[in-house]
Amino acid sequence: MQRRHLLLAGAAAVAAASATRALAQQPPIRLIVPYAPGGPLDVTARALAERVQAILGTVIVDNRPGAGGNIGADAVAKATPDGLTIGLAATATHAVNPWLFSKMPFDAAKDFAPITQIARVPNVLVINAQTAQRLGIQDLKGLIAYAQAHPDKLNYGSGGNGSAGHLAGELFKSGAGISVLHVPYNGGNPAQMALLSGQVDFNFDNLATASANIKAGKLLPLAVTTARRSAMLPEVPAVAEVLPGFAIDTWWGLVAPAGTPKDVITRLNRAFVEALNAPETRQRFTALMAEPVPTTPEAFGAFMQGELAKYQQVVKLSGARVD
Repeated sequence: MQRRHLLLAGAAAVAAASATRALAQQPPIRLIVPYAPGGPLDVTARALAERVQAILGTVIVDNRPGAGGNIGADAVAKATPDGLTIGLAATATHAVNPWLFSKMPFDAAKDFAPITQIARVPNVLVINAQTAQRLGIQDLKGLIAYAQAHPDKLNYGSGGNGSAGHLAGELFKSGAGISVLHVPYNGGNPAQMALLSGQVDFNFDNLATASANIKAGKLLPLAVTTARRSAMLPEVPAVAEVLPGFAIDTWWGLVAPAGTPKDVITRLNRAFVEALNAPETRQRFTALMAEPVPTTPEAFGAFMQGELAKYQQVVKLSGARVD
C-alpha cells in the first residue's frame, strides 16, 4: 500500500513538472493596457496576469497609452488573431471614443472578439461638504430642487470634455431638467482639487479616487451612478432611485483581435474567469473599489454592443467632440 502511494505521488509530481515545462515552452501572451502604468486599469491587468500564469503561461503586460486609449486598442485590433495578443477594453475605448473622435483607427463593434468582462467601478456624485452645508443640500433630491430654483448658479467639474464625469453630468442635467454649468479640467485630479477647494460645487467622480475624501468628511456622497446601489457604498442611493433609468459607470473587460479562433477564446475565458473568482483577486479589486464581473464571451459582447449604442446618445447630448 505504501509503495502504491509513493508511485501515485511520483506520477503526480512528474505530471506537474511536465505541465510546468509545457507552459514554459509556450510563447508568452501579451496583454495590452491602453493606459499608462500605475493607474487602476494597469494595476488590475497586472493582478490578473499574475493569477493566470499558472494556467496560460507567461503573460506580459504591455502599456500603450495615448489618444484616450485608442493607440493601445488599435494595437489589439491589428494584432495577429492567434490568442497571443489580447487587450483591456474600457468604457472609453469601446463605448465613448467611437462617438467622441471624428476619426477612429478601429471599429469597436467589428474589430474585436470579446473574452470576458472584468470589473465595473461605480462613479459617485459628490458635493463639497461645506457647499452642501451652506446651501442646505442633504441629498440628491435637495441638489435637484436647489438647481431647479437657481438655474445656472451651480457648477460641476470634470476631467475634460467627453470624460466620464462630463458625460454623467450631461445625462444628469437632462434627466433632472436642470441647468448647471460644466467646468472641464485637464484630468481627474485637477477636477477633484477644484471640488475640494470650492471652485466647483459637485462632481461625478470615480469612487476609487473619491473614497478617501468621503471618509474624511470633505465630500458628501449624494448618489452612485450604477443602476442599483453599490456594495462598495451601500448606504448611498443610486441616481436611478430619483431619475429612473439613469445608469452610467466605468467598466473594464478583455478582448482579442476579431477572428481569434473560438476554442482559443474559450480557453482564455476559462482562465480569466477562474482568476476573477479567486478570493485573492476579489480582495485586490475591493481595495480598488472595483466589483469583479466575470462573464461569458457572448454576454460580454452583448453588453459592449449595448454600451456602444447608449453612449452614442450620451455623447450627442453632451456635444463633446475630439477632432
